[in-house]
Amino acid sequence: MFLTISTTGVPERPATDLGFLLHKHPDKAQSFSTSCGRAHVFYPEADEERCTVALLLEVDTVALVRRGKGKGRGGAPDAALAQYVNDRPYAASSLLAVALGNVFSSALRGVCNARPEQPGLPRPLRVEVPALPARGGPALVHRLFEPLGWTVTADPVALDTEFPEWGDSRYVRLVLESETLTLAEALRHLYVLLPVLDDAKHYWVAPDEVDKLLRVGEGWLPRHPEQRLITSRYLTRRWSLTRQALERLELVRLAEADDSDVQDIDNAVADESATEEKPTPLAVRRREAILTALRAAGAARVLDLGCGQGQLVQELLRDPAYTEIVGVDVSMRALTIASRRLKLDRMGERQAARVKLLQGSLAYTDRRLKGYDAAVLSEVIEHVDLPRLSALEYAVFGAARPRTVLVTTPNVEYNVRWETLPAGHVRHGDHRFEWTRAEFRAWAAEVAGRHGYDVEFVPVGPDDPEVGPPTQMAVFTTGTEKEAKAA
Repeated sequence: MFLTISTTGVPERPATDLGFLLHKHPDKAQSFSTSCGRAHVFYPEADEERCTVALLLEVDTVALVRRGKGKGRGGAPDAALAQYVNDRPYAASSLLAVALGNVFSSALRGVCNARPEQPGLPRPLRVEVPALPARGGPALVHRLFEPLGWTVTADPVALDTEFPEWGDSRYVRLVLESETLTLAEALRHLYVLLPVLDDAKHYWVAPDEVDKLLRVGEGWLPRHPEQRLITSRYLTRRWSLTRQALERLELVRLAEADDSDVQDIDNAVADESATEEKPTPLAVRRREAILTALRAAGAARVLDLGCGQGQLVQELLRDPAYTEIVGVDVSMRALTIASRRLKLDRMGERQAARVKLLQGSLAYTDRRLKGYDAAVLSEVIEHVDLPRLSALEYAVFGAARPRTVLVTTPNVEYNVRWETLPAGHVRHGDHRFEWTRAEFRAWAAEVAGRHGYDVEFVPVGPDDPEVGPPTQMAVFTTGTEKEAKAA
């Protein structure tokens, strides 16, 4: 299998700088041993005006099978003969991606000690892959590469040039061109998307592949429109790993976003009913409604149960009226993101004394959560399996028993207002259920009756006269809280 990368230059920035960036001298042909054969790096042309580097991978098919790596799609063994007779030696795949990462590892990381200013500079690039498997056809190739700044040419390869009536094969001849990308960005795109287009890997995908994907996808994958497809295919459709990666990508995206640009991690659906000028994201409206209810309750010590990436905790910290703020989440990764968002390691002593992040499950009682003025369950209950919801109910309303409890959850009736959400689908893949207004009110009334609370309901977002608001909020208050408010 074969791949070339070309660039052009001018006197002040000669094309042969490509050799410095790749740590491979243009005057030398070099060979490297890989787990699947030998990789050869050489330069068909190299002068100040134009420079091309070629990566040729000679695959040892027999050795690949003997090492237990002759796997087919998703790691399932091929038929006996197909382990030896296949397209692995010729068509770009995960084998080439791994060789690319091994041979050009420093360039992939954007490291160039000889000329440290060079890796961050965009340059004219042209990448050619003569034979690329493309499960999804040329259209998918365009959908994957064009959002990243590439001009894409993906010409289908005929099954047989002598018999054109046989049609096209699943392979394309790929040419990518860009004036705006760095070499490191180009290598990262290829490292991830070559096996994605092949839709197979030659090795077993372990949990550490999630870390690898996020590391190489940093800066481009969190906002790619085909993020879900890329993640699923890269992780060979292992749902547990795909779900973990998507959650972490969303946390990264939200952690990097400004408040004005933040999206809803739980619903992952934009509020299309808002105006086109500058719509207020539903997540922001939800936090505003929660803060309004907390102020009305006169709460000073607040629990954010299922705090996720810490956005509500961050808002609460801005108001000195809240003297103690505790964020609780079952995910240590989410708490790590929240800690970074809040800058806990750089926070002043007085401010740090007001906030605490705890790891814990809401399915179990926790003595640390007793005695607070208010608790918030924002977009949490729909992530709990219905049989486990009673355990959460007792842990919060029975054991912790704050004076005020705020619960928000999607209103499934509103889903018809989003044209991008297919009929019958929930707003997020992890939602175990989504309730109508009547279902939510019935559940809330039963909870209030069992634990001695009163409950009121508040719409969040535009209140559609036919289907109601996109989010529904229940405000639970105890008799003690009502007496305090009246006083």
